[in-house]
Amino acid sequence: MPPEEAQKLRNANIAAIEKEYTEKTGLRCEVTTLFQGGAYYLYGYKVYTDIRLVWAPEESIGSFGGDPDNYEFPRYCVDASMFRAYENDKPAKIEHFLRWNHDGVKEGELVFVSGFPGRTERSYTREHLEFQRDVYFPWRLQKLFRREVNYSIFASKSAENQRRISDDLGAVQNYRKRAMGQLAGLQTPALWENTPLSAGEMVVLRMPPEAERTPEERIQAAVSWAGVRYRSYDLWEGAEAFNSQTFRIARNIVRLVHESEKPNEERLPEFREDRLVALRTSILSSTPIHEDVEIMKLTDSLSLMQEDDGGRHWHLFEIIALGPGHAARVPTSMKLRQQIGFKSPKEWAVELIRGTKLFDVEERKQLLEGGVKAIEESKDPMIRFALNLDKYSREKRSEYEEKVEAPMTAAYAELAKQRFEKFGTSVYPDATFTLRLSYGAVKGYKDDDGNDIVPFTTIAGLFERAELQKYKEPFDPAQSWKDAKNTLDMTTPFNLVTTNDIVGGNSGSPLINAKGEVVGLAFDGNAYSLSNNFVYSDTQGRCVNVHVAVIVETLKKINKDTRILAELGK
Repeated sequence: MPPEEAQKLRNANIAAIEKEYTEKTGLRCEVTTLFQGGAYYLYGYKVYTDIRLVWAPEESIGSFGGDPDNYEFPRYCVDASMFRAYENDKPAKIEHFLRWNHDGVKEGELVFVSGFPGRTERSYTREHLEFQRDVYFPWRLQKLFRREVNYSIFASKSAENQRRISDDLGAVQNYRKRAMGQLAGLQTPALWENTPLSAGEMVVLRMPPEAERTPEERIQAAVSWAGVRYRSYDLWEGAEAFNSQTFRIARNIVRLVHESEKPNEERLPEFREDRLVALRTSILSSTPIHEDVEIMKLTDSLSLMQEDDGGRHWHLFEIIALGPGHAARVPTSMKLRQQIGFKSPKEWAVELIRGTKLFDVEERKQLLEGGVKAIEESKDPMIRFALNLDKYSREKRSEYEEKVEAPMTAAYAELAKQRFEKFGTSVYPDATFTLRLSYGAVKGYKDDDGNDIVPFTTIAGLFERAELQKYKEPFDPAQSWKDAKNTLDMTTPFNLVTTNDIVGGNSGSPLINAKGEVVGLAFDGNAYSLSNNFVYSDTQGRCVNVHVAVIVETLKKINKDTRILAELGK
């Protein structure tokens, strides 16, 4: 079949399989593509939506060192927390679980990480990686740099602003540093010596007819198309131009009620039956949303759209956002623009955020229960905004799926078949946010200057690091730690590094010994591990973990929480 037809049929079959087995098992069932289309697996998940916080350290010790120490080692972070899953308002009964080993691990010991790594691109062709290097990461960094500046300016205005934006700012700084490391990896010539499935050094001056193209040439054609249009797709369908929690809620409500009218197999994947419980829970979450933060974010992202591509996106946006009945051409007269209703990014943001009722969970619930009729008749400006934009955003998505995702899925499936014939399953597939067990060892490394980096840090090192930085933020441990300093065992292992192969998405994964016992918690990688997305190497790349001993010491000496320790068998 033509790739776009095959993609539609494939999606319909996946939806039918997921629905059938969700109904049969009571689990949330998802089909996952492995080996870039070479194999398909059905995963069943037991989903808990009532999750309650049991324990978390103070932020100044949980993220000690902040952005300067992020993706670095030695580290001193109690980057861990504990939650409890509930069913029917009672703690869930879990038959199989991992017990704790309070002694931790030793250098050289075999360890495993069990988790859900996000995405790797180790099977990508050379042309596809070039797209990542030349288009995807530069564009991603452009967005992250401007957000980091704007969020930092907002935070600097008051302590309350700092509190409100701290999580978002920390996330942006984390993404920015990771993206810079990944781009640096792609800009390193040595990486390209190991890229698999390359179309070679040949420069294709004239692409052969589509039916005669090799899989690599079809991928090259797809990424060439994406190279010109990805930013537009990302702004509209990726909603990067509408960076607002209330907009995300509005779009999800608008799409959910419309998609629910369709047969399950014809819906967008994120609105299929097996995903609806989690989606509704997300839409009706009571997490606070702050008006001033929303206005700042939406203003910035709309400004990004106005600045991109010579303003062409913005001219189209103005017409679409105002809704039906407006001229298809944007007038140049400022007076006429004001009369018709055109606005600046800041004016759009203020009008939408201050006018919407979506801050109220009950309002969201009524819209969901009212269905299509309630959405179509809604006077809420953010709902109207999401509704007006939706048709064009969907068109962008459909076009991108047809021109990029469908042909690439078919081409990579062919390449996967070739790999299977040569390697079988001896080469593991790219990460897909599904369960994976990684093996490694507790092991130090040499940095670029030839210094030996030992695999463990200790509590003593925490205070040495703080003193060296004169206890200035973000190197000032929580006051509770400074007060308890004389009672702490300074030799207690704090963080450790291992050779486990992890990527983004693995944070929170248990570090397990050969007996199946928890000895730590993976929370980061070092700077050398950031190119793991493309090529894994254990020479310097390391997984950074919280040692179980420092969690126990925190519970015992800082929090004095004997109840939790007793549950953990201490």
